[in-house]
Amino acid sequence: MAHPVLLAEKTASGSSEDSGSQQGEIFERPKGWRGIYYHPTTQICMLGFVCFMCPGMFNALTGLGGGGKASTTANDNATAALYSTFAFFGFFSGTANNILGERLTLTLGTWGYSLYISSYLATNIHPGAGDFVVVAGAILGICASLLWTAQGALMMAYPTEAQKGLYIGIFWAIFNLGGVVGSAVAFGNNFHSTVLGNGTYIGFLILTLIGVFIPFFMANPAHMIRTDGTKVPRVQHPSWKHEFVSLWYALRTDPWILLLFPMFFASNYFYTWQFSDYNAAIFDIRARGLNNFVYWTSQIFGSMFIGYFVLDQAKYRRRTRAFAGWVTVTGMVFVIHIWAYFYQRTYTRATAPAIMMDINDKAYPAHVWLMIFYGFLDSMWQTYAYWLMGAMSNDPAKLAVFTGFYKSLQSAGAAGVWRADAVLIPYMNIFLSTWCLSAAGMLFALPMVYLRVKDRTELQDETM
Repeated sequence: MAHPVLLAEKTASGSSEDSGSQQGEIFERPKGWRGIYYHPTTQICMLGFVCFMCPGMFNALTGLGGGGKASTTANDNATAALYSTFAFFGFFSGTANNILGERLTLTLGTWGYSLYISSYLATNIHPGAGDFVVVAGAILGICASLLWTAQGALMMAYPTEAQKGLYIGIFWAIFNLGGVVGSAVAFGNNFHSTVLGNGTYIGFLILTLIGVFIPFFMANPAHMIRTDGTKVPRVQHPSWKHEFVSLWYALRTDPWILLLFPMFFASNYFYTWQFSDYNAAIFDIRARGLNNFVYWTSQIFGSMFIGYFVLDQAKYRRRTRAFAGWVTVTGMVFVIHIWAYFYQRTYTRATAPAIMMDINDKAYPAHVWLMIFYGFLDSMWQTYAYWLMGAMSNDPAKLAVFTGFYKSLQSAGAAGVWRADAVLIPYMNIFLSTWCLSAAGMLFALPMVYLRVKDRTELQDETM
């Protein structure tokens, strides 16, 4: 390691430029294979494959509508239980991440996905085991809160300021490739079936088990050096009391995060209508599998588009990019929901079972394009939300708290709407609430973008 050189200009100015990371010292990066292994891009890719194997398989299963079952009730209740526990424990997962470290937090978070997949396999073998799915969903909510908090802290801490949109896009592409692969497997294995076979669930289970072990091979964040030579700050491990106080202190010192709460709340809300009230409601299992495949495929392109071509164009000021991202996502919200409204008005819970559209039906091509564009919207929404949080700070401890708020609130919204679907609230009611919440989330975020996003991250924004 070379002798560190003080970043005199950054220290004097009290801010970090958009092309840099944050105040500190410059270190020489390792060479050879160590340079590849300890490169932030390598670690972000490994992080992506953790989520490829675990949340990716969960997404492939959920995207089929009802977990691939003919009835969506058990899946709705399990998903409501999942997001309920996620919503509660998400507020404390940032604390757990700071104390346990990212790798251990990731490992603890992954195994819940294996349990959840196995519960669906159990119900395929023993149809009366529906309660197991609900219990597994509740346990997965705790595990998922840990995994996603560790993921968010690493994904926003490893890149420099100018790389954040790109790295979020890389992660999102790999993560959603899991949904693509899982959907392709489900589509191929069940081309002539009415429900998913045991082989599909077993394949998903094996992949999630692989994901459990990947964090053991990831680098210790304390040994990581960014591409600009600055070290990733070491997260301090103060007392539990201080950690709980930090949740409140993060709000008190950075209250602008409150304006993102409606956006956070809506960020998983739209899945219920997309997967259960559209995909599962009017398509047969073969069409549902193909819809699921194109949905997650489009997510890859959506995240890379907004991450690289909108949010990381260094020739434009960061504030300009922030507004460009807002206009892009908000425009998609209104265009896609207007489109979807004309489909939703044609069916209800009573009439949907009579439709069961197949891939050979004349109306299918127009309907599958809506799934493609919903995939674009989802990936753009999530990428933009992470980018906004990353623009507020570079400190991993503060980002872990922000990510905890994000995942907790989005889970609270999802828990409510999945339960609403389980008790058979009309499709149109769920659709309209989805549209209104999505629009409100972007409108509330606009003042925060205008007042809080700066062209450079100020020193006082770095830590709590």
